[in-house]
Order: sequence, then C-alpha cells, then structure tokens
Amino acid sequence: MSRLCHVHCLGLIAYERAWKLQHILVNERQHSSDLPDTLLLLEHPPVYTLGTGSSLQYLKFEPDSPIHPIHRVERGGEVTYHCPGQIVGYPILNLNYHHKDLHWYLRQLESVIIETLKIYGLPAVRRQGVTGVWLDGCKIASVGIKVSRWITMHGFAINVNADLAGFEHIIPCGLQGEKMNNMSQFIPEIQIEQVRSSVIEEFARVFELDCLINSSGYLLEIESTH
Repeated sequence: MSRLCHVHCLGLIAYERAWKLQHILVNERQHSSDLPDTLLLLEHPPVYTLGTGSSLQYLKFEPDSPIHPIHRVERGGEVTYHCPGQIVGYPILNLNYHHKDLHWYLRQLESVIIETLKIYGLPAVRRQGVTGVWLDGCKIASVGIKVSRWITMHGFAINVNADLAGFEHIIPCGLQGEKMNNMSQFIPEIQIEQVRSSVIEEFARVFELDCLINSSGYLLEIESTH
C-alpha cells in the first residue's frame, strides 16, 4: 500500500511564511512519526536565499543593500533566486518510511524534475558531481535540502516562465558562468498550473506515494496556532 502524501498548492507566498510552515510541519513529524508526508508547491515573490555555508563571494551586490530580500537558511548549497513563474517544491518526507540516504533522496528529487520535463518533450539531464537539472546546456532547476532526524525540508525549484533577470546579480549555486533557462523558452505557451499538475504526478510515481491534493485551510489553521 502506498504511503499517503498531502499536497498543498499555496500560490504566491512570502518566503518567510513558507519557511515557518516547513518548520511547523517538520516539528510535528519529529514528535509524531505516523503523520503523512507533505508536499508544499508554491511560488515566491523575488527573494535570494543562501545555504548554511554559502559564500557571500557569489553575490554581485552588497549583502547589506540587497536588490531583493535575502535570507540565510539551513539548507545545503550556495545562493539561489526565487520569483513568480518558478515552481518551488518543499517536500516534508519522513525518510524512515522511504530510504535513509541523502544521496538517494537528492537523486529522487532530480528524477521528479527530469521526468516532469520529459512529459513536455524536454530532455533534461543531471551533471556529474553537482546537484540540479540542466536543459540545453543551461540550468533549469535547483535542488537544496535539509534533513533532520530523517525528516526533510526545503527542496527544489523549476523555472517555468520566470523572469530570470534576478539570476544576473548572483553566481547561481556558486557555479561560475552558469546560465539559467525556462521551460517557456522551448514551449512559449506553457502554463505553470499544468506543470504543477505534472510535478504532483511524477512526485507520486517516483516516491511511490498516494498524493492527496488538499486545500490550504489546514496549513492556515496550524500556522495561526504557532
């Protein structure tokens, strides 16, 4: 029998709010291991995030005077950029019910993205030694995670039809010369809603989950009590 995963499609939501929700969901699962897995799918207003050990040398602006809000968070990886038109996914999975291996988990997230793009005839690939997904020589998706007591948080971001200008002010993921692209460069009419549905489909298949799409009411309720 497949493990249950609640999927919450939250639309455009401030980074700080989504960060807080992740912590609440992780804390719940660390205290009650029988809770179902959760996947948050959303978009962020323009924001930069730095991983725990990220170097400021990859910023092309002064961190005290950022172009957009900037947050240092507990995920791995270097600096990245989020904005509308990008599908951000935050899986809150209990890896005790999956596979307790961080490399396995990262490769599974990449597989979700690769298989999603394959639906649209886009041959995305991995690169040896680095995390993420590339298409036509440019990076189209980033992956950065945090796992605590085998409960996951943070996750992935796929560029669908985003304004990529924000990436010009950083060295994305610390990869010098890296260029970013969008699915819309190959499929101009692509809509984020259809890609989001494909992400849910592939996430369920890759992780062998029974995904149930919920309203955001539950999350709003737990947010108001914490």
